Amino acid sequence: MNEVVFWGTRGSLPVSLTHRDIREKITGALMAANGKSFKTRAMLDEFVDQLPFAINGTFGGNSSCVEIVGDGPAHFICDMGSGARALGQAKIAKYGVPNPQTYHIFISHLHWDHLMGFPYFAPMYYPGNRIVIHGCHPHLEASFRQQMHAPNFPVDYAQAGARIEFDLMTPGKPHYISGLNVTPKLQHHAGDSYGYRFESLDRTVVYSTDSEHKLDNPAEYEAFVRFFAKADLVIFDAMYSLAEAVSVKADWGHSSNVVGVELCQAAAARRLALFHHEPMHDDKQLSRLVAETRRLEQITRGNRQPLEIISAYDGLSVTL
Repeated sequence: MNEVVFWGTRGSLPVSLTHRDIREKITGALMAANGKSFKTRAMLDEFVDQLPFAINGTFGGNSSCVEIVGDGPAHFICDMGSGARALGQAKIAKYGVPNPQTYHIFISHLHWDHLMGFPYFAPMYYPGNRIVIHGCHPHLEASFRQQMHAPNFPVDYAQAGARIEFDLMTPGKPHYISGLNVTPKLQHHAGDSYGYRFESLDRTVVYSTDSEHKLDNPAEYEAFVRFFAKADLVIFDAMYSLAEAVSVKADWGHSSNVVGVELCQAAAARRLALFHHEPMHDDKQLSRLVAETRRLEQITRGNRQPLEIISAYDGLSVTL
């Protein structure tokens, strides 16, 4: 493994920038540029690059879809949220057709925000492609078929050109798949959710979304510390604040940035990616959250190695 690409990072449902959001960004950029002169495009680009992310960029609005780039020809994808549409288009643009590819897709759970992009995943319509959908839910195949049956969708599942297979995995057991060891883990979420630990010879990535952590359960805490142990990157459900996670939104099946830092520090992980963003949070709120999380990591670090904190956004590419 050498890279992770985020194609969708929102939780619960996709969202888009509004008219007001765009105006705020334009206004912020113009205010920062007031009195400055840009004689070349390079000077302008340098200025834009120095603006806060909440002004010069966006966390995006697609629901969960993450690509793990391995060392072999097979493609590894976590979840099929709405971000799968852009991912599929990128694969067709890169490899063309006909040029058969193999896609291994790992599904955390069967809620619609994690499946809804599959009907728009272009490689599924081209003969010669092989798509293997891995998961731990007994109704995995039925759920994929159901969302593409009338009246739910105009194109029936039977019209897929690719060869689609389903692999029911055993939680807690490593599975060797196209050069990677992949271990699923049961997580606390309505209808059950599963995280995945991906291991190559020299890199480890953990994908752990839609998981609520009960802080008063030592056995569960230690189990997740082992699951995250020494990972190069932990992709973590940080949808709520700690106060929300333990009070107002307890048992809603999500976690917080605070718990993510605590678990990753205990596990000696190298990097934490905040993920599954609350759809009501705008770019300014998410930027504040990652800044606060970095300050939290600094004051709680002690003698541990630094834990790098990033906040995932649509289009982010992370080198392992």
